[in-house]
Amino acid sequence: MTTLLWGALPYVAFVLLVAGLVWRYRYDKFGWTTRSSQLYESRLLSVASPAFHYGILFVLAGHLVGLFVPASWTDAAGVSEHTYHLFSLYGGTAAGVLTVAGIMLLIWRRRTRAPVFRATTVNDKLMYVVLLAAIVLGMVAKLAHSSGDGYDYRATIGPWARSLFTLRPDTGLMEGVPVLYRVHAVVGMALIALVPYTRLVHMFSAPVQYLTRPYIVYRSRDPRQLGARPERRGWERAGG
Repeated sequence: MTTLLWGALPYVAFVLLVAGLVWRYRYDKFGWTTRSSQLYESRLLSVASPAFHYGILFVLAGHLVGLFVPASWTDAAGVSEHTYHLFSLYGGTAAGVLTVAGIMLLIWRRRTRAPVFRATTVNDKLMYVVLLAAIVLGMVAKLAHSSGDGYDYRATIGPWARSLFTLRPDTGLMEGVPVLYRVHAVVGMALIALVPYTRLVHMFSAPVQYLTRPYIVYRSRDPRQLGARPERRGWERAGG
C-alpha cells in the first residue's frame, strides 16, 4: 500500500493531468473555458470569485515553498524553524479561510440562483467537493499539529515530493507522516488528476497571444467620413 500510494499514485495523477490537457487542447478547445455564469448573476460573483482566486494563489504559493524549498535554504536566509512555522500556520490558515469562504459563496450562489443552478453540471459538483476537501483537510492537518513548532513536513513530505522528480520516490519518508497529512496528500493528487477534466483547466490558460497580435484600432463614428448625410432637424423639401 505504501508503494502504491506514494510511489505509483503521484505518477498516475501526473499522467492523467498531462493526458487530459493534451486531449482537451486537441479535441475540446471550445470547452477549454470556465463556462462563466456572470451573465446570470454578477453581484455575488464579484465578491466570491476574487476571494477564491486570491486565496488559492496564496495556498499554491505556500505549497510550492513548503514542498520544494529545503529547510537549509530558509535557515541560510536567517529564517528559523519557529518563525517559518508561525508564518506557515497563520499565513496558510488565512489563505485557506479566504479560499474556503470564496468556494462557499460560489456554491451558495449556484444553489440559490436558479439560472446558475441550471447551468451547474455533475462535473462541477464533483470538482467543488474534491477542491473543498483538499483545502479543508490541509487546514485541519495544519491546525491539529500546530503546537510548539508544529509538524515538520519539510523533513518528510517535502523530500518525498522532490524525490518524485528523480523517478526514485522515497516512499519510506511517508510512513511516519500523520494520517491527516497523508489523507490531504491523496486528495490533493486526486484534485491534480481531475483538473483537466473540469472548469479548473482554465488555470493553464494565459493570454500570450495578446503579446504578438496586431493592434486593434478604434475610430469614432463620424457620419461625414462614412459618406452618410448628417441628420437635419425640421422639414425638408420633397426631392431635395
